[in-house]
Amino acid sequence: MTVRHLLSLRDIGAEQLTALVDNSLAIARECATTKRSLAGKVVGIYFKKTSTRTRTAFTVGAIHLGAGIITYGPYDLQINTGESIPDTARVLSGFLDILVIRTNEPIAETQAFASQDKMAIINAMSEDEHPTQAIADLVTIKEAFGHLNDIHVLYLGEGNNSASALALAVSQTPGMRLTVIAPEGYGLKSVALKLAANLAKRNGAVIEQHHGMDHLPSNVDVVYTTRWQTMGEPKADADWHDRFLPYRVTSELMSYVSKPAGTIFLHDLPAIRGSEVVDEILDGPQSHAFRQAQHKMSSAMAVLAWCVDAI
Repeated sequence: MTVRHLLSLRDIGAEQLTALVDNSLAIARECATTKRSLAGKVVGIYFKKTSTRTRTAFTVGAIHLGAGIITYGPYDLQINTGESIPDTARVLSGFLDILVIRTNEPIAETQAFASQDKMAIINAMSEDEHPTQAIADLVTIKEAFGHLNDIHVLYLGEGNNSASALALAVSQTPGMRLTVIAPEGYGLKSVALKLAANLAKRNGAVIEQHHGMDHLPSNVDVVYTTRWQTMGEPKADADWHDRFLPYRVTSELMSYVSKPAGTIFLHDLPAIRGSEVVDEILDGPQSHAFRQAQHKMSSAMAVLAWCVDAI
C-alpha cells in the first residue's frame, strides 16, 4: 500500500489538487469508482477541538468507503501523560491505516504524526491551515460554475486557517483570482501570503490582499466569509468586533460586488448570524454555504481514498 499524507495543500501540487477536486465532485454526483475502496482498512479520528462538519464528514465518509472507525477525544491518548508524538504514531501505525487529526495548534504537531510511513496522516485543521475545507470550497465553486479558471473569489474578514488554505488552493488553480480584504492586523500571515503569491505566479493565478473596504472589487463570482473568531477563540484587542463590522456580508454588499450573471455566497460554517453575515444572505438564493458543507464529506472521501492510493 502506498501511503500519502495530506498535511498542507502546498505539498501536493496543482495536478494532485485538481484530481482531488474532480474526484470529490464525481463522488458527490455518485459517479466515482471509490465505493467500498477502504474495505478492510481502519481509520482513526483524533479531534482535540470541537467539530460538527469535518468530524462527521470524515466519519461518515469512511463508513461509506467500507472502513472501520475508531475515535479519540482530546484526552484519550497517552500523549497527555508524557508519551512522545512519534512514539504514539509508531504504535498507532501498527493498528490504523489512516489517522485524521484536528488540533487548531501549529502544524508541527500534525507533522510529528507523519514521522512514520505506514499510517497516512490527514490534517483536518491546524492553526495554520484547513486543507480539506479548501478542497470542498473548490468543489462547490466548480459545481456552481462548471469551471474554476477565470473565477474571482472575494474573501472578507479574518485571514484564518480556512483563508490560508483557500489561498493555497486558488494559487495552484490556473486562471483563478483571490482577493482578501481583512482588517489591519487580521489578514493572512505574511509567510502564507508570500507562499501563495509565489505559487500563483507559477501557476497563472492571482492572490492579493488589502486592508479596508475601499479596495472592494465589483463583478466577482464568489463572496466568501468565515466567522470572525476561529474555533471561538478570543482576540486580544478589546475593540476587535467594531473593527470587523465593516466587513459584514450584507444585501447591500452583495448587490455592489455581484455580477449580473450571478454571484454565489460561501461560508465554511459555523456562522455567527448577524456578525459576519446577515440572515437574508446566508439563507438566500445566492448562498451555497450548506451545499458547501455537504461537499466536506465528498472531499473527505476523495482524500481518504487518495491517501491509501485507492483512487
